[in-house]
Amino acid sequence: MKDRVTIFDTTLRDGEQSPGASLQKNEKLEIAHQLARLGVDIIEAGFPIASPDDLEAVKQIAKKVKGPTICGLARSLKKDIDAAYEAVRFAKRSRIHVFLATSKIHMKYKLKKAEEEILRQAVKSVKYAKRFVDDVEFSPEDASRTEEKFLYRVVEAVISAGAKTVNIPDTVGYAIPDEFGRLIYNIINKVPNINKATISIHCHNDLGLAVSNSLAAVNNGARQVECTINGIGERAGNASLEEIVMAINTRRDFFNLKTSIDTKLLYETSRMVSRLTGINVQPNKAIVGMNAFSHEAGIHQDGILKKAITYEIMSPSDVGFGETKLVLGKHSGRHALSRRFEKLGYKLSKAQLDKAFKRFKILADKKKNIFDEDLKAIVEDELIIFAERYKLADLYIKGGTKETPYAKVMLKVAKKTKEAEAIGDGPVDACYKAVDKITKESGRLIDYSIRSITSGKDALGEVSVKVRIRNQVLTGRGTSTDIIEASVKAYLNVMNKIAYRHEPKLWQWT
Repeated sequence: MKDRVTIFDTTLRDGEQSPGASLQKNEKLEIAHQLARLGVDIIEAGFPIASPDDLEAVKQIAKKVKGPTICGLARSLKKDIDAAYEAVRFAKRSRIHVFLATSKIHMKYKLKKAEEEILRQAVKSVKYAKRFVDDVEFSPEDASRTEEKFLYRVVEAVISAGAKTVNIPDTVGYAIPDEFGRLIYNIINKVPNINKATISIHCHNDLGLAVSNSLAAVNNGARQVECTINGIGERAGNASLEEIVMAINTRRDFFNLKTSIDTKLLYETSRMVSRLTGINVQPNKAIVGMNAFSHEAGIHQDGILKKAITYEIMSPSDVGFGETKLVLGKHSGRHALSRRFEKLGYKLSKAQLDKAFKRFKILADKKKNIFDEDLKAIVEDELIIFAERYKLADLYIKGGTKETPYAKVMLKVAKKTKEAEAIGDGPVDACYKAVDKITKESGRLIDYSIRSITSGKDALGEVSVKVRIRNQVLTGRGTSTDIIEASVKAYLNVMNKIAYRHEPKLWQWT
């Protein structure tokens, strides 16, 4: 029994049959080149008889894609086999994959043929395909619902006719892993000439068991797996290539097998297929979903930070994913929060972390996703006293209903006083433009609000601003009985934050 599992990718044939997943010739070629880089052994490039466009797409793949065997699908009909050969004949290694239904349900209601007729047609089609290519594969469609003794006869007959691979499809996803594994075991042990062919499997996911059935079959002697990127395909899809490959890799102790796949290209390939087919990968999809290597629960995050293997059975880098993501939310703990602060450049004491953690938990209860900007705001609003680089010294405003607003702003910068003048759409805008001239920054105001924090005619006003600066969005606050002055102080609060973010040695911690 071989120690290697052949990966037969049918993304471009069965995968393209997903509703809405139709691909153009150039898109098929792009995916085929990527599958070759990924290391698949066989690419089932299409069903050439289906349309002239499909035939041409398979032909282009056969001409241009080097490495894998290029396969075309055909019914057990002369015209289908002719079209398949016309498409794949340009490949260095070509295969024709012939199929014919063998279950009583299909024979009675779809084909309206008896067992002996099916047997003769299967043998005839394999012999005809063999005239064109040496590598012929045969699939008894709906094999998992075929009467077993008849299935053995068909398998034996097509191998005698020249089929080098016999595929056992669970066409409608009806099988259960134990019985499907047993079926493969029985075929290997009860078909006399089985040693002359490779046993393949092709499982559908109607009951969510495509990968489980495939692995059960592999464990019982199947040595080719037919699968698709992201598990796309008819109805609920096919067995997922990335899940099968990583199961074999990760549990090598159990399977004692290997594949030819470069696993570091799995994520990249998944995203390409998703982009070109328009079928999104669900976030919790195994191996390549966005959440596959994300952890939010505090217990999990703590374990991951101490030793990744506690909660990750494979490394995200193994599949080209990048790195583990510690998602900060209401279930997160201090350890993950502390590590994130460190990555942002903040080294907090235990007391500071406790204070930040309380604020974080309050925020996490209010919003689903906590971003780095939220964490920076927690630190800057709660834990840092800025030794102000820019401090308002004086300002002068001039304007009127018929006069363009003008501002002169004087700031203390280090031990010097600098001033600048500007005009604007209003007095606040003019002041902000003058501040920009002094600081050599360019902030864009995206939110501005004002509220009274005391009562009476001489009420103290608080201005809050949100400013986009250096591709970041920062908030600032300023208070004064003069609203223009409060506005300038709020803007300077932002300018001080952006300055001191790049000079943490000047921070003063509470």
